[in-house]
Amino acid sequence: MKRIAISILLIFNINISYGQSVWDAPPAALKETKMDIVVYRSPTCGCCSKWLAHLKKHDFNVVDNVIDDVQGVKAKYGVSPTLASCHTAIVNGYVVEGHVPASDIKSMLKNKENIKGLAVPGMVTGSPGMEMGDRKAPFKVIAFDKDSQMKIYNTYDKY
Repeated sequence: MKRIAISILLIFNINISYGQSVWDAPPAALKETKMDIVVYRSPTCGCCSKWLAHLKKHDFNVVDNVIDDVQGVKAKYGVSPTLASCHTAIVNGYVVEGHVPASDIKSMLKNKENIKGLAVPGMVTGSPGMEMGDRKAPFKVIAFDKDSQMKIYNTYDKY
């Protein structure tokens, strides 16, 4: 009888372990408390809402500000025309411009990067929020500092 009970427990545990994958949830270190990210976007932009959904899936608490003067926000936070995209966000004092992947934002926050922020200039096909089926253009995430110095933070050539 004892063997039957142990066999049942082993079978039960095996079934539970196959029911959920380790890939189903982000690692515990990234799933602490939700980080607020304040987004400023135009009322006419459709891709922005897709990027917001991407952030929410990655445990960001999105504060969505639909405004008419997005350019004013970019000027206030020092986003140059070279780095500009369709929306600007602020998270923990950093500027996030355009369709930056959530994983890069989390990396910046975790590493406490000595930069002003990250940007994906323009509206690159295939970047988060700009998905168009299988069409994907390579893009770079650019880090920039308070002096407008830029460097490549991450590259997405084959993703």
